[in-house]
Formats: sequence, C-alpha cells, structure tokens
Amino acid sequence: MTQQNAALVEQSSAAAHSMSEQAGRLAEAVAMFRVEGGAAQPT
Repeated sequence: MTQQNAALVEQSSAAAHSMSEQAGRLAEAVAMFRVEGGAAQPT
C-alpha cells in the first residue's frame, strides 16, 4: 500500500508540473490577443 501511495504521489507531482508548464504556454499564447485597455474592441 505504501508503494502504491508513493507512486500516486509521484504521478500527481508529474501531472502538476506538466499542467504548470502548459498553463505558462497558454498564457503566452493568449497574451498576443490582448489589446490596450484590457478589453476587446468591436470589429
């Protein structure tokens, strides 16, 4: 049981790290869509 818990903790840690990296890349991608004033302008 302890080995299973350790494996789950390791998997959770790896998933959290991966999600953190993905969130950073998403923030960079979204940043290119920002406009002055922080609101989208009607087209």
